[in-house]
Amino acid sequence: MGAMRARAHVWISGRVQGVFFRAHTREVARGLGLTGFVRNLPDGRVEAVFEGEEEAVKKAIEWCHKGPPRARVERVEVRWEEPRGEFRDFEIRREL
Repeated sequence: MGAMRARAHVWISGRVQGVFFRAHTREVARGLGLTGFVRNLPDGRVEAVFEGEEEAVKKAIEWCHKGPPRARVERVEVRWEEPRGEFRDFEIRREL
């Protein structure tokens, strides 16, 4: 029996684009052994999906509330989903 696997779909609002938010998110996620993606949305938010061990996913979400030094996070919405195991890595995706 391994640790519980989890998947969180996250939307971050505030000053979160153009402040290296995606690069930092990828670093944090990879450091936690998570897979998924992060991308900018046209409305100024950042969207991320984290998948992996539940504790690691929770740590990634915690980090999203702070963000990198120049970000100003105003709101983090989280929707828990069934893990699908579709990602091999954690990547930065192009804006929608």
